[in-house]
Amino acid sequence: MKKSIILWIIAFLLTAGTAVYQRITGPTYPLTGETILKDFKIKYSLDRSHSGDNHHLVRIKVRDDNVTGLLEWKRYKTNDNWRIQRMKFIDGELVGSLPAQPPAGKLEYRIILTDDEYQVLIPQERPVVIRFKGEVPTYFLIPHVIFIFLAMLFSTRAGLEYFNKQPRYDKLVYLTLIFLILGGFIFGPIMQYFAFGEFWTGFPFGYDLTDNKTLIALIGWLVAFFMMKRSSKPQRWIIAASVLMFVVFLIPHSVLGSELDYNKLDNTIKMKK
Repeated sequence: MKKSIILWIIAFLLTAGTAVYQRITGPTYPLTGETILKDFKIKYSLDRSHSGDNHHLVRIKVRDDNVTGLLEWKRYKTNDNWRIQRMKFIDGELVGSLPAQPPAGKLEYRIILTDDEYQVLIPQERPVVIRFKGEVPTYFLIPHVIFIFLAMLFSTRAGLEYFNKQPRYDKLVYLTLIFLILGGFIFGPIMQYFAFGEFWTGFPFGYDLTDNKTLIALIGWLVAFFMMKRSSKPQRWIIAASVLMFVVFLIPHSVLGSELDYNKLDNTIKMKK
């Protein structure tokens, strides 16, 4: 097998592994676990992200209708009192609903299950935080994901090109920049607008880590691009940009993402009255 093909396989595996790691470690990935109520094991998967302007349904499979559930929730980072809703038993599940929130609004919620004198809190450590966002059209979402994946793939492959006897970086660098700009700075802001009503919430307008890490990756590759033309040893800059992008894309997706400030929202509403 040619070395070039081996390098492509390695690049693909590293990229796919990074994408999976980023997804499952992010704050929007469902919280899963299991607990024991009386003598019955209960597995749960609690969502931490909701798309659309409808209510979010919370479901937990239980043994029978003797098990009752209370869904408690309140707005995130507020002094609100907990609101309590009795969950309904439907087809082997206890079902409750969280009210729709404005884009970037967050609720924290937890569930209390009871069976006779036995009771359990889910989750036990701390409430689940769910973020609401607008629905992103599929025709923007799919290209964004594909372009970002390709940018990471070509970035990784450009770094691995060092191991070829006669490295050729030009096309790999060009393709990395093209897909990074398309995915992160064209389709990315469009997705952000549909989801949260703003095109860009990273530097210098905010602290959105997803936007900022994409910006850092672009700066790294722009420097590598210019040094590829001017430096006598461009491979150093290209490897550095590749490693930089790999590291920043290990940061879980949506960390320090858009978040509605309910206290500011409440004060604005009071001032308008």
